Amino acid sequence: MTKVLIKKLSPQVELPTYKTSGASGMDLMAFINSPIVIKPKTSSLIPTGILLAFSEDYEIQIRPRSGLAAKSNISVLNTPGTVDSDYRGEIKVIIYNHGNKDFIINNKDRIAQMVLTPVIKMKLEETENLPETVRGESGFGSTGK
Repeated sequence: MTKVLIKKLSPQVELPTYKTSGASGMDLMAFINSPIVIKPKTSSLIPTGILLAFSEDYEIQIRPRSGLAAKSNISVLNTPGTVDSDYRGEIKVIIYNHGNKDFIINNKDRIAQMVLTPVIKMKLEETENLPETVRGESGFGSTGK
């Protein structure tokens, strides 16, 4: 298990937790003073009241909660959102309402999940030619449905 340091912006902030032993993500909760209404086809930046620090060998991905997506058409806009290891600001989540009715977020509502993920850095090597493949430059549905 990898250690992640967490700072709460207020004693009222509840720490994220794994809801089951097999869960890969910890649920993030809104930390807001009053309800936020997200109109259909719009987004809102939702604060969580937490700040994190972790090894540069990792990133934290912010992902939608499947229940919110299935039941209310609510998602994380930039899925997955990335929290870089050198970011020290408050974790905020861009929530998008894909539905046709207002969605209300209240304080301490579970809005997303965060997953600690290893990062493999790449070294770019410029070249004039790339190795040939069967697929070549074909893309965007070129392999079928």
